[in-house]
Amino acid sequence: MKKPLRLAINGYGRIGRCFLRALHESPCRDRLQVVAINEPAALESIAYLTRFDSTHGRFPGAVELHGQNLLIDGDTIAVSHETTPEAVDWRGLGIDLVVECSGRYSTRAELQRFIAAGAPRLLLSHPANSAADVDATIVYGINHETLAGSERLVSNASCTTNAVVPVLDLLAREIGIEHVLLTTLHSVMNDQPLADGYHHADLRRTRSAMQSIIPVSTGLARGVERLLPALAGRVQAKAIRVPTANVSAIDMVIDAGRPVTADAVNALLAAATAGPWRKLLAYTAAPHASVDFNHDPHSAIIDGSQTRLAGQHMLNLLLWFDNEWGFANRMLDVACHWRQKIS
Repeated sequence: MKKPLRLAINGYGRIGRCFLRALHESPCRDRLQVVAINEPAALESIAYLTRFDSTHGRFPGAVELHGQNLLIDGDTIAVSHETTPEAVDWRGLGIDLVVECSGRYSTRAELQRFIAAGAPRLLLSHPANSAADVDATIVYGINHETLAGSERLVSNASCTTNAVVPVLDLLAREIGIEHVLLTTLHSVMNDQPLADGYHHADLRRTRSAMQSIIPVSTGLARGVERLLPALAGRVQAKAIRVPTANVSAIDMVIDAGRPVTADAVNALLAAATAGPWRKLLAYTAAPHASVDFNHDPHSAIIDGSQTRLAGQHMLNLLLWFDNEWGFANRMLDVACHWRQKIS
């Protein structure tokens, strides 16, 4: 039996903490083991925010401190507080995979700094600057089988890419897609202030997150085309931050390749969520609000009650997704699958 893959989390913010918590709740727990965390924050703060989470509740296990280590249900996690990849002894810690959750490194040159410092491979919690900056960009359920085990730099794409790509892949194959417009209604993120401030070059992101609906830039169209090259030149996207703490939505407008009906599209999507993709996608027609999907591990939940058609070709869908929890679970899936491929 293969030993668990020894993981380090670099950057222990929202996604880093969700990744650890999701692993604790996952069947992958016997195949992946977090043995190190690198996070500049104080150890007491790290333990506190592991134990208590305003969005996902109390940690469902024992969280303790032992010297400079974090103990999770008795398992020791070495904690360092370095600000550069070179300052961490990845090799000495026996790390097999670094889960890069700081979001600070996006080019191959930046990512190679981890490799040069002794980390054998990285899984990014964000898209790379370009496809060439990593060995693979993976959306689990779409192209994870392409992992050969020899890769060293892999991106898990973005939460929005993971949400829309399975749906677009299915619709492109079954009904055709001429063009698609994606509008993400995304919960606030920690690059926004609670009160107006000077901290961001994007002037809209200097505004209070909880007082406004704020348009922001997005690379979602580029991310979709990276995974589904047949849609190159056919995708446009925009993003709007909304004053909610968690759970986001995507409003999807599709110019279909043939006449369709709302009932037929809903039946197609419902069938897909009951089949092989039931782990990735769910379907509902109940009168939900966004908070109902907090802590939902699916990449997206299709809301059939909101499916609309204008004319015979113009289709409108609404997808819900827990932008933290669903994405953290897909990172786990990719790490677990990658482990099987590593010799």
